[in-house]
Amino acid sequence: MLRTTLVAGALAAALLAPTTATATTPTATARAADQAADHAADHAADRAAPGAADGVVPALTDARGRVLTLRGWNVEDKANRGPAALSAITEKHFRDLRAQGFNFARLLVFWDDLEPRPGQYSQDYLRKIGRILDWAEKHDVKVLIDAHQDVFGPAFGHRGIPEWATRTDGLPFERNPDDWFSEYFQPAVQRAFTHLYEDADLRRAQARMWRVLAERFDDHPAVLGYDPINEPMGELREGEDLPTAARRIEREQLTPMYNRLADAIRSADPDAWVFVEPTPIVGEGVPTGLGRIDDPQVVYAPHFYNTGMEAGADYDPAAGWIESYEQAVTRYPREYRVPVVVGEWGPLNNSLPNMDRFYRDAMASLGRYSSGWAGYVWCYGGGYCAVNADGTFRTNKELTAEPYAEAVAGTVRGSSFDAAARVYRLEYEAAGPRGSRVTELSLPPGAWHVAARGQAVVLRPAPGRALVIAAPGSRVTVTATARG
Repeated sequence: MLRTTLVAGALAAALLAPTTATATTPTATARAADQAADHAADHAADRAAPGAADGVVPALTDARGRVLTLRGWNVEDKANRGPAALSAITEKHFRDLRAQGFNFARLLVFWDDLEPRPGQYSQDYLRKIGRILDWAEKHDVKVLIDAHQDVFGPAFGHRGIPEWATRTDGLPFERNPDDWFSEYFQPAVQRAFTHLYEDADLRRAQARMWRVLAERFDDHPAVLGYDPINEPMGELREGEDLPTAARRIEREQLTPMYNRLADAIRSADPDAWVFVEPTPIVGEGVPTGLGRIDDPQVVYAPHFYNTGMEAGADYDPAAGWIESYEQAVTRYPREYRVPVVVGEWGPLNNSLPNMDRFYRDAMASLGRYSSGWAGYVWCYGGGYCAVNADGTFRTNKELTAEPYAEAVAGTVRGSSFDAAARVYRLEYEAAGPRGSRVTELSLPPGAWHVAARGQAVVLRPAPGRALVIAAPGSRVTVTATARG
C-alpha cells in the first residue's frame, strides 16, 4: 500500500495529508489526491486549452484542466458483422494496450451494424459496444468512438454507411481489390458521398444515428469523444485536381456536416470531445479547407499516411514528407485554436531499411504539435498489426512505446525523450491554487526511476505508472530513467 507524506512549508498546503491509498487504479488514486488537495476547486476556468491565445496549437485538456497526452491504437473488427459483430475485440486488447503503456483506443463502429434498417437500431450492437467500453474503463484506457467507413460501405463491398443510405444515381462502380483506395474515385462512390452530404433525409438519419450513440454512452467513464466519420471523401467536379476538390469538399460539405453532427451529439452529451477529420488528401501535405466548427469541444483529427509508403516504398528522409505534412496539418488548429489528435498512422511494411528512422522522425514530429495519436492497428498477426500473435511488437513498432505524461496539472514548459539514453524529461509550472494537483506519467514495461525537482513528490501506485503531486504554482522538473 502507498503512503503519502506531508512536505514542510508551501508544499504542506498543497499536498495530501498522510493517508493510506485504497484506490484500485492510478487514475482513481489521482482523482482522490485532487479531491483531498483542493476539494472546492473550480475547474471551469481551466478548460481553455494552453496556447489558445498565443498562436500555438492548443493542448487537449480534461475536466480538471490538466493537459492530456493520448497514445494508443485503433481497435477494430472489420471481418464480422450482424450477430458476430465486434466479436474479434476482447478484453485482452485493452489489457495489453495498457500493459505496454498506452492509454488510448480509437474504437471502430459501423453504422451498417448499428442501424441495419432505417430507424431500427440494434440493441445487441449497442450492448457489445458497451461491453468493450467496460473493458477499456477497467484497464484505464480512454476511448474515441469512430463511425468508420471504407469506400462508403456495404454497397461497394466494404463497411460503413448502410446500403439503404447509399444512393448512386445508377453511376458505375468497379471493384479494384489490388488498390482498394482507388475505389473512392469510382463515380458511384463519389455520388453516394454527395447524397450523404446534401440529401435532407440522409442528413437527418446520420444525425439521429449519432444521437443514439451519444445518448447511450454519454455518461460512460471510458468515452473521451466521438469521430463522426472516418476519412470522408467526396465528388470531384470536371476540371478539378484532387487538392482543389478536397478543399472544396471540406469547406462546402464537411464543415456543415460536422456542425450538424456536433449539434446532434451535443444534444445528448454535453462534455465529450468531437473529433473532426479532413479528407485523407491532407497526407500529401495539402492544408485542409475545413471551416469553423461551432462547438467548444472540437479536436482536429487528421490521418498521417504517405502514398508511396502505403504502396510499399521505404521511407526517404530526404524527401521532406514529414516536414511538409507537419507544416500543412498545423494550419487549421492554429487558425481555429483547437487541439490535434492524429487518428491513424503507421505504414504497412515496418521492416524496410529506413523504417527505424521513420518511427523516430514520426514520433518526434507528432510530439511537436499533437496531443496524441492512435496507431493503426492493435491486432495480433501480420499486415498493419502492432504486435505478433505472441504479443511482442512487430519490427520497429516498439519505438512507439515511450514514457510520456498522460495528464499534466499545469502548463507544460518542455518535454522530451532521449531514446539512446532512455531518459524522459518533463518540465512544467504547476497549476494555481484552484487547479488540479496531480500529474500522471505512463512508463513502458521495465524498471524506471522517477524523480521530481521542485516542490513535488512522486508516487508509484502501479507498475508503469507514476504520480507527481506539486505545490500550486511551483516549477517542477520530472525525469524518468530506464534502469538496466
